[in-house]
Amino acid sequence: MLGGCAGTPEDPFALFPVYRDRDAPIGAIASFAPDRYLGLWHEVARYPVPFETGCRGVTAEYTARADGLIGVRNICRNAEGAVVSSITGTAEVVGPGRLKVRFGAVPFVAADYWVLWVDEGYRTAVVGTPNGRAGWILNRDPRIPRDRLAAAKEILDFNGYDLERLEVLQ
Repeated sequence: MLGGCAGTPEDPFALFPVYRDRDAPIGAIASFAPDRYLGLWHEVARYPVPFETGCRGVTAEYTARADGLIGVRNICRNAEGAVVSSITGTAEVVGPGRLKVRFGAVPFVAADYWVLWVDEGYRTAVVGTPNGRAGWILNRDPRIPRDRLAAAKEILDFNGYDLERLEVLQ
């Protein structure tokens, strides 16, 4: 979930491929609890985006900030586990399950990240962009149980994402 250096201020993902049927409805989770979402997440599946080319072992860490925003730190590792790059930024909750994410390198560019689903224990999450140009399955542990991976894929499919193009990373 490393964030971006492409696109425009209106749509930082504008130059990326589209991975979902934009005529299909997409919905963020209404019961999203930002405080439960905080902490470390491992990327276990993704739609290819240029800023993650060659990345393995990607993590996203969300922390509470005194100003009410959520701190974001994404780390890209190579196949050997060495850190290749990282980026920090902020996320603002702008609606139930809807985050407006800005990264320090390009603070004037904001991306819409929608939490489409999270399991009851906040162990697995599905995050997508309304424009369909990015999507991720995140898990608290680097390995995800098959049942939760299957449930996460169903959510992507329900929201119009093309499962054939999803990269499962484990």
